[in-house]
Amino acid sequence: MSWLRARCPDCRTLTAVAVGDEYQCHSCGREFAAGLVRVPRAWGRGGEAMAEAASLPLPYPEAAVIAHDTLEEQTAALAAGLPPRPLVLGGCCCAHMGAIRGLSRRPGRLAVVWLDSHGDLNTPESSPSGNPWGMPLRAAIDEGAVRCEDVALVGSRSLDPPEVAFMAQAGIDEDVDRALAGCDRVYVALDCDVLRPDQLACFMPEPGGPTVDALVEVLGGIARTLPVAGLGLTGLRPQADPAVLARLAAALAL
Repeated sequence: MSWLRARCPDCRTLTAVAVGDEYQCHSCGREFAAGLVRVPRAWGRGGEAMAEAASLPLPYPEAAVIAHDTLEEQTAALAAGLPPRPLVLGGCCCAHMGAIRGLSRRPGRLAVVWLDSHGDLNTPESSPSGNPWGMPLRAAIDEGAVRCEDVALVGSRSLDPPEVAFMAQAGIDEDVDRALAGCDRVYVALDCDVLRPDQLACFMPEPGGPTVDALVEVLGGIARTLPVAGLGLTGLRPQADPAVLARLAAALAL
């Protein structure tokens, strides 16, 4: 089954159609492993640069642009409008909430590997800043879109005390093998500030972190273990190099 869904990044016609999990352009013949969804919002104070970065060019058919006035509207629209295998290019990490919600409704058990220098495990009550972008992983867990045992938080190095306490209580750590065990597919939520600050232009860089080469190895290991249901790229600045983003997606066979 196929349907007209997306603008081809090569010939710019609206003739890229979903065929199974992939896309084919009926005009130029190109094939793509994912459909691009842009989410040009950042739900917090001062996140305009992240929102602008959602317009970065990526070599995937553009299936949708999700822009709404409230976070819940954004999450619901994204969950309902996901392509078969989404590549979500968001502003802040709140874009992952809709992706996880939508993918969790599909058959099979979903794992989430959350790569981020921050925990994103706060609640409105525990957050020091009050910015919603510090809460999306916790929100996805609390609404039941993913189980704690199916979550790995990788690369975090700036955690608030309530986040540390929640991780200990819930059994969340950076063990990817543990999170993938027993699952059927995986969504990779990649806040690019997980990288070392000199590797890519990100909104909230933190000292330390992997190089792009090291992260590519991690992503490749995930893709060799479970089918990749989707990828989200968030936390960027408009100066970020699209070639690096395309390389990270390619490491997941997207």
